[in-house]
Amino acid sequence: MRVLAAMSGGVDSAVAAARAVDAGHEVVGVHLALSATPGTLRTGSRGCCSKEDAGDARRAADVLGIPFYVWDFADRFKEDVIDDFVAAYAAGETPNPCLRCNEKIKFSALADRAMALGFDAVVTGHYARLHDGVLRRAVDADKDQSYVLAVLTAEQLSRALFPVGDTPKPQIRAEAAQRGLAVANKPDSHDICFIPSGDTRAFLGATIGVRPGAVVDAGGHVLAQHDGVHGFTIGQRKGLGLPGPAADGKPRYVTGIDPDSGTVRVGSADDLRVWTVQAERAVWTSGSAPTGPVECVAQVRAHGGTAPAVAEAVDEGMVVRLHEPLTGVARGQAVVLYRSDPQGDEVIGSGTISATEHSIATAGTR
Repeated sequence: MRVLAAMSGGVDSAVAAARAVDAGHEVVGVHLALSATPGTLRTGSRGCCSKEDAGDARRAADVLGIPFYVWDFADRFKEDVIDDFVAAYAAGETPNPCLRCNEKIKFSALADRAMALGFDAVVTGHYARLHDGVLRRAVDADKDQSYVLAVLTAEQLSRALFPVGDTPKPQIRAEAAQRGLAVANKPDSHDICFIPSGDTRAFLGATIGVRPGAVVDAGGHVLAQHDGVHGFTIGQRKGLGLPGPAADGKPRYVTGIDPDSGTVRVGSADDLRVWTVQAERAVWTSGSAPTGPVECVAQVRAHGGTAPAVAEAVDEGMVVRLHEPLTGVARGQAVVLYRSDPQGDEVIGSGTISATEHSIATAGTR
């Protein structure tokens, strides 16, 4: 096959490209320029897509002996990822920009251009496994990225390759060193790539501005003032601007956010327990929605936040009734469903959380 290898400048994508070459594919490397000011997007292991990353990707391509190009996707990235991220927080939601980047940039904009140029597939360094159209968790559970890939449609998965998903990360680094790739020991990037400082609240504050509101308890009593709902997310405990714990001495958590009134509600840990999740924009990795209830394992965060559940397709979305409660579940997050078999690693589908219910009466029963 003729494949396009997305090379971020890190070790995973470099080894993925190398394995594609070993498999006999005709490989072309491409680095995505996602910032109009690339020199500002890396601080040590924070950020990505800097000039340093582009140089590292080019040197890896040289070692592999494959053609290499840089494609400018900065405008598309700003519109589909950064602007979406800011708008979601302004609306009191908690988005996952990595998930949106995969959906809109790497497997939509990039893949569409690749197909238009005659490529058969896109290769990336994501930690996930793909076989006969079935998306599964990676062998390395700590690095698994199937959660942020669960937004991909069956068509998008049909033109994707994930060569490193069957190998633990330490072995990937060892392989890179054996191949003479200089990125073998390069630190993994973490946090949000377009916020290299790691201070999400400061970034949002500078972008959205001051939108004053009140922090209230379950009874509606005002406890403090704040500068904008974008500084809060469901389940947050620290940075609430409160003088101390509740009257019973227990900590308080963000339990609700109303972007229209600017109100942030706080309550106890028990108030965070969610039994039912409603989601919109459902994506079913098989290409079609299930015809009835499906026993599954639901995951609401990239790492952690899982519970057995029963899910059902409803119109263009889904309803997920949990057998065990989850906490810290926020609108804007993705809920990803995995098949509840002995392996428990097959992705069924995903949706964007639009509402939650706290009553056990609406939850699934075994």
